[in-house]
Amino acid sequence: MEDALTFDPNRIPAHIAIIMDGNGRWAKQQGQVRTFGHQAGAQTVHTIAEEAARLGVKYLTLYTFSTENWNRPEEEITALMNLLFDQIEEETFMKNNIRFRIIGQEGRLPIKVQERLNQCIARTAGNTGMTMILALSYSSRWELTEAARQIAQEVKDGKLEVEDIQAETIEAHLSTHFMPDPDLLIRTGGEVRMSNYLLWQCAYSELYFCDTFWPDFDERELRKAIAHYQQRERRFGKTSEQVKQ
Repeated sequence: MEDALTFDPNRIPAHIAIIMDGNGRWAKQQGQVRTFGHQAGAQTVHTIAEEAARLGVKYLTLYTFSTENWNRPEEEITALMNLLFDQIEEETFMKNNIRFRIIGQEGRLPIKVQERLNQCIARTAGNTGMTMILALSYSSRWELTEAARQIAQEVKDGKLEVEDIQAETIEAHLSTHFMPDPDLLIRTGGEVRMSNYLLWQCAYSELYFCDTFWPDFDERELRKAIAHYQQRERRFGKTSEQVKQ
């Protein structure tokens, strides 16, 4: 049934956000340690980034490392940071005209990782195709708390009146202020929850959950998710009749 869904290349979601879940469980199925799954998952990132760019996706945001992930065993965190350092391949971005950016608490990352990330951001700044964003040391509760602090400080400094605070004010203080909200949120790995990811931004996103572990999520799986998205009617609070007018 899923394979029969029509895929329309002219109606690609502008912004796709992905919760890349299942690396550890995939590795366990292979009889390997969790880091083996993370290595395989890193290769999937390259595959999906290239396919998304080819399809015409404008923004691809990947939940790479959450603030809660700092609570994992130290050896796994170290392995993840080393993998992140090794897998930031500027040539992949340059070859596919992809601009690279990050959101999250960059200052918590190891210095060598920060330097590698910022080097890639600078080198790809002129690219005009898809923008790929890694959410690193990120969580929505952290982001919204930071936005509230910034707005409160502006009120305290007399730069902003309380009465002037609107939804747009909050959006302007989010780390995602430079891009539109996701049209489609994909979560792999069989879990059905948001896990503190882009909660404000995904208020009206279409949600797609699949059982496929992230290392096995390939071009066909991405197309399947987009095909599901294309079957949905996005009403944004309106009725079907209003949308069709």
